[in-house]
Amino acid sequence: MTGLVCVLSILLTFSCRPGGDTGTVPGKLEVVTTLFPLYDFVRQVGGDRVHVTLLLPPGVEPHAFEPRPGDITRIQQAAVFIYTGKFMEPWAERILAGLDRKNLLIVDASRGIALRRGDAGHEDHDGDAGRAHDGHDDAGADPHVWLDFGNDVLIVDSLAAALAGRDPGNGDFYRRNAAAFREKILALDRKYRETLTSCRKKVIAHGGHFAFGYMAHRYGLEYHTAYPGFTADAEPSPRDLMRLAETVRRHGLTAVYQEELVSPKIAEAVSRETGAAVLTLHPAANISREDMEKGVTFLDLMERNLENLKRGLACP
Repeated sequence: MTGLVCVLSILLTFSCRPGGDTGTVPGKLEVVTTLFPLYDFVRQVGGDRVHVTLLLPPGVEPHAFEPRPGDITRIQQAAVFIYTGKFMEPWAERILAGLDRKNLLIVDASRGIALRRGDAGHEDHDGDAGRAHDGHDDAGADPHVWLDFGNDVLIVDSLAAALAGRDPGNGDFYRRNAAAFREKILALDRKYRETLTSCRKKVIAHGGHFAFGYMAHRYGLEYHTAYPGFTADAEPSPRDLMRLAETVRRHGLTAVYQEELVSPKIAEAVSRETGAAVLTLHPAANISREDMEKGVTFLDLMERNLENLKRGLACP
């Protein structure tokens, strides 16, 4: 805890302050986000007209995050609070229920997006495409909506509308930035599609939580994990582990993927069993302190993922 406090003290010197900023900046629209993709999207759209805070301290796995009293204060002092919905951050809705919302615009970034459902151990490209999030409970919903570039375009548009709604004088500025950022997202989407279409392997074996179902579905890939559910407390059984190892053998895969900021023990166990190499995929919900200090962006992380997908799926 002491180490985190020291890191956060250093980060207070930056205009965009992740993970624990307690201050505000006069003349700028105050925005608080829960996850890194939302934080980075606001940076891209809001530019120098916003002051954005990421609640998650760098390096903290989102499922392990427990909000502190200071986090509640930051949300209450903001003009806009953005989260990805009750399936990814159930704690956020509990906090919001007790806040004074009169001067706070709350944005559920997953609203209007088709949430994927189904077997969390196996996702193939012919599966159910999900349905639009309408606020009804759906315990089988995959919350990792930002790992589909089509969803990201929708999220960027909703964030631009939210910023313009609270700061209409800069509305054109936000909309122009959003349009430019959308083009960057779609360019990377095209790069993914062109690259992954040519791969000899079409199966992802992942030793982490079920995070990449949206990405796999978008590009026609099969996606297998050892985890039996979407929730953070889902744990694989020995049978689940052997099932993933058998997937690697059956498809002749040369790589099994681990997940950034999560223990690699499952991927390493499958690697020992099959001889497959261990590669990393980044779910981007949060980033390391090192990446934060380097100014790494969401699209940078997705470029890294594409490089490791190329290696693991035998792409030319």
